[in-house]
Amino acid sequence: MSNQAPRPPSRLTQIAQVFNATRKADPRLLPIMLAVALGVVAVFVVVGLLLDLAAVLIPLGVLFGLLGALAVFSQRAQAMAMANIEGRTGAAAAVLGSLRRPWRVTPGIAFNRRQDMVHVAVGRPGVVLVAEGAPAGAAALLKQERRRLARVVGDVPVHEVVVGNEEGQVPLRRLSNHFLRLPNAIKKEEVEGLDNRLKALGSSSPAMPKGPIPRSPRARRPR
Repeated sequence: MSNQAPRPPSRLTQIAQVFNATRKADPRLLPIMLAVALGVVAVFVVVGLLLDLAAVLIPLGVLFGLLGALAVFSQRAQAMAMANIEGRTGAAAAVLGSLRRPWRVTPGIAFNRRQDMVHVAVGRPGVVLVAEGAPAGAAALLKQERRRLARVVGDVPVHEVVVGNEEGQVPLRRLSNHFLRLPNAIKKEEVEGLDNRLKALGSSSPAMPKGPIPRSPRARRPR
């Protein structure tokens, strides 16, 4: 028997798998992609004919039409992936895992028996504590972790986020965008040092709760 591990699927295979799964869950995907692509091409054709630049603008229209269709696919695949993990334990951690550097994320630094939990992300805006679960349990964990981390963060801003759909909370699907809107407060080269200081504190809980954290919902974008 061969001991070689099976090769991971190619990027094109992965894209095809995501497309097929999204199309089955979202029957409107293909019609919308076609409508966007044809609409963009039509605009370029009309403008090209009016300006007598059809030979230049029609190929560009085809290119931009394809890009528009791919943008629709990416957006709706992302929405489907988000819907699949919403409400599951660790869903916020999965979204945080898709944040780009210099963000550094440590999931599950605190949790309780009801599996309310807090994750910490360190980036140029400072420290962000992200809680998910029942509002009362999440609020208690946030207060506990803010007090614990205050010993090492100094004057670095500490932001608090509670994931949910109630007033004052951030919906899971908007969590990444919420991070993008946070103002920068520290330099890029200071992020690693701050993250190391927080990691030295360890976790306030003895071990992560049972059950896997969902994978990042970020869909692979076609290249």
